[in-house]
Amino acid sequence: MPPVSPTPQHHGGESYRLVVPNTAHAPRLARDFISTLLHVSGYTALVDDARLCVTELVTNAHRHTRTRQIRVEAVVNRKQATVYVCDSNPWALPVPGGVSTGVVQEDGQGLRLVESLARAWGLTIYGGCTPAYKAVWFTLAR
Repeated sequence: MPPVSPTPQHHGGESYRLVVPNTAHAPRLARDFISTLLHVSGYTALVDDARLCVTELVTNAHRHTRTRQIRVEAVVNRKQATVYVCDSNPWALPVPGGVSTGVVQEDGQGLRLVESLARAWGLTIYGGCTPAYKAVWFTLAR
């Protein structure tokens, strides 16, 4: 399981958001959004890694949650890009390597890919005592 951690700290930068319905088209829409954003922001060298990572996280949200919408957020500054994939099911936790949390079991190979490509990645659950949603995030650096 990724580390449950606070949201990564950002030192300035620009924020972007895309909200897509939880359909089979969501991974492609998120991939295109992140690809375009990183090209325009001058992060061309990170585009392929970001496309793979966001595809994996959005696919997991689509397959393993019943959330109506998937939110993809990105914060880009001079040194790094952090991408968040948010859904309204805080208890469907991603598990790398096929280990079961009792809630979701998946093959986990895509999460190993995220782990190998990202500078950092993790999971943040929002909502305090009554969790409302979660964000699985990854950071890529120049």
